[in-house]
Amino acid sequence: MTVKTPVRFSGTGLHSGKPATVTILPAGLHHGIWFKRTDKDLGDRMIPARWDAVNRSPLCTKLENAAGLQVSTVEHLMAALAGCGIHNALVEIDGPEVPILDGSSAPFVRGIMQRGVQVQAAPIMALEVLKDVTVQDGDARATLSPSDTLRIDFEIDFEDAAIGHQRKSLVMNNGRFARELCDSRTFCRQADVDAMQANGLALGGAAGENAVVFDGDDVVSPGGLRHGDEPVRHKMLDALGDLALAGAPILGQYTGVRAGHSLTNTLLRALFADPDAYRLVECDAAMAARLPGAGLVWDEIPAVA
Repeated sequence: MTVKTPVRFSGTGLHSGKPATVTILPAGLHHGIWFKRTDKDLGDRMIPARWDAVNRSPLCTKLENAAGLQVSTVEHLMAALAGCGIHNALVEIDGPEVPILDGSSAPFVRGIMQRGVQVQAAPIMALEVLKDVTVQDGDARATLSPSDTLRIDFEIDFEDAAIGHQRKSLVMNNGRFARELCDSRTFCRQADVDAMQANGLALGGAAGENAVVFDGDDVVSPGGLRHGDEPVRHKMLDALGDLALAGAPILGQYTGVRAGHSLTNTLLRALFADPDAYRLVECDAAMAARLPGAGLVWDEIPAVA
């Protein structure tokens, strides 16, 4: 599927503090997801939304083409595209970082669904996980296991009492991403905000308007939480966006324990390094109905954005 008509979003980057406008354009069959830096006049301006184009960073997901041109913080937009079932699109952007908007995927989801999606006349190819693949970094771990649909199971554990230990598991079909996860915002601790701002980062989130800020027992951000377990939900949102860089929807279970962007990308690299761990399959109607985006209903999209 692709978008019916162009969809435009404007805002400021969370880490760079730079303004940018993103326009999602329809694309043809087998196009996949590509970014195009429209603020550059010379050189290769096209950047593939693909696992092997990731320049790994702990703070966000950053893509880079062979010429060194980058676009960062793509994970919330990629999660929205996957959650709406969009497999083909050209994303034009006039800056180096995707706008953070409210810190979640909800504005992207609502914008896409307001304009509508276009079913394309070709079967959907999916990536079927055939055996367990696990990567680990210290106490962080990520695994892909066989499953007939995409399931995300995530566990986090923070010293801050307002976050603490959280775990959640969801099957990503029947519009569940939009209903359960898309409005969950990125989060951080007040000490992290202070440190990043001292180093010229997190400029776009200075007021706490597009990130949930925790300080020990307290939620510092105005308005509090949208969900009692919003942090783990956002981690699942991030995971969906990072997994969308596989280049095709995944039929498999992702299990993350304290995992982040870099580790999820390491997991995809480990998956593709083992030809016996996956295969591309043509989805029949029953399989397509189990993919993220299938069954999404407008009335179920959270109205927070």
